[in-house]
Amino acid sequence: MDGKSSLQITRSGTGDYDDDGHAKRTGNLKSAVAHIITAVIGSGVLSLAWSTSQLGWIGGPIALLCCAIVTYISSFLLSDCYRTPDPVTGKRNYSYMDAVRTYLGIKRTWIAGFLQFLTLYGTGIAYVLTTATCLGAILESNCFHKKGHQAPCHFEGNMYMVMFGVVQIVMSFIPDLHNMEWVSVVAAIMSFTYSFIGLGLGIATVIKNGRIMGSLSGIPTDTVADKFWAVFQALGDIAFAYPYSILLLEIQDTLESPPPENQTMKKASMVAIFITTFFYLCCGCFGYAAFGNHTPGNLLTGLLNGSGFYEPFWLVDLANVCIIIHLIGGYQVYSQPIFSTADRWASRRFPNSGFVNNFYKVKLPLVPGFQLNLFRFCFRTAYVITTVGVAILFPYFNAILGVLGAINFWPLAIYFPVEMYFVQHKVPAWSRKWIVLRTFSFACFLVSVMGLIGSVVGIVKEKLS
Repeated sequence: MDGKSSLQITRSGTGDYDDDGHAKRTGNLKSAVAHIITAVIGSGVLSLAWSTSQLGWIGGPIALLCCAIVTYISSFLLSDCYRTPDPVTGKRNYSYMDAVRTYLGIKRTWIAGFLQFLTLYGTGIAYVLTTATCLGAILESNCFHKKGHQAPCHFEGNMYMVMFGVVQIVMSFIPDLHNMEWVSVVAAIMSFTYSFIGLGLGIATVIKNGRIMGSLSGIPTDTVADKFWAVFQALGDIAFAYPYSILLLEIQDTLESPPPENQTMKKASMVAIFITTFFYLCCGCFGYAAFGNHTPGNLLTGLLNGSGFYEPFWLVDLANVCIIIHLIGGYQVYSQPIFSTADRWASRRFPNSGFVNNFYKVKLPLVPGFQLNLFRFCFRTAYVITTVGVAILFPYFNAILGVLGAINFWPLAIYFPVEMYFVQHKVPAWSRKWIVLRTFSFACFLVSVMGLIGSVVGIVKEKLS
């Protein structure tokens, strides 16, 4: 028996360490649900009313329900891949990339890693954009309340993006996802709050209008081609709003055992997806019912284009504050896999470097003491700065969400989980299960392609307008 194995057995026997020698995991069903909701209910929920308006009263709800079912199937397949070869007692895969490397080999690991980090990075950009928009909406809401709805109230968002970046640099001192349960709990509470507010304002507007706006076919366009592009982009936005596959194994790695981690994760996924689907249907449908053909791209910040909610202004402000607090935590949840990968790579590449491996105790006035690592500080600061910079260059909310959804949806949420499931359970080719999952994967691939095309067209149109 080698030294490492002996160390793991000794440590696990103390009760302070798990079977792999890592510190005892303490996550449970509630913490997993909180992490999932923080990851899923983000800026994507605000675009669902617009997506529903493009698809209409039939296509919109059906698309939301179908994406919920697809997301649960994906999470069900992927949760069994946390341990290998046995899903209950096998060796742990600590991250999405670890699982791909174990089941599918190094070549596809590079592809999965690139797509995962691109999606995580892009989500950070989307959160920067959304936060700046929310801050601008708060100032505009107050301005309209004081000066009237026709007043020239407009505020540039670049400064607010920089402010968000400064906050994230400070938040990046949190070491890893294991230390972020409180962040996810606060973010989940905020997501429920602004979703309820958006839902309530939508219902109130429907009652005020005296009728349900919208149509079965959605917002009309000048040409058939424009309608196709809008529908494709809407599918991309919905695809962005649901999947959390790129974070699922990282969340599962925080769970205590027993019970087996895959069982807890499946239950957490079912609860979280049920909750998010309820809110998504309510926000998407009531938002469309309230504004019809004038449904804004961002439900709570639609003041920028003359639609959306104006009054009561304090409630609109509260909703946007909740969004901002949620996105501060959500940004960290999506950034931590990149941070941890960079930490592990640097430690392996430069094992004797004090810059990479040394930690320094820092105590500032009025602030609790914390550990400072120079490499972490420099890398994470540079990462935050680049997400803010790209957001300033490409401030296209709905189109950006569509591109991210299309990139993430099929390869990361469908293809790799299906392929790993085949290997894990030794599914024979051309068996019934193999044919069903292959058909499922191909159908999702078509949706992903449509979403990508529509979103790229949307970015080009906004850039040229």
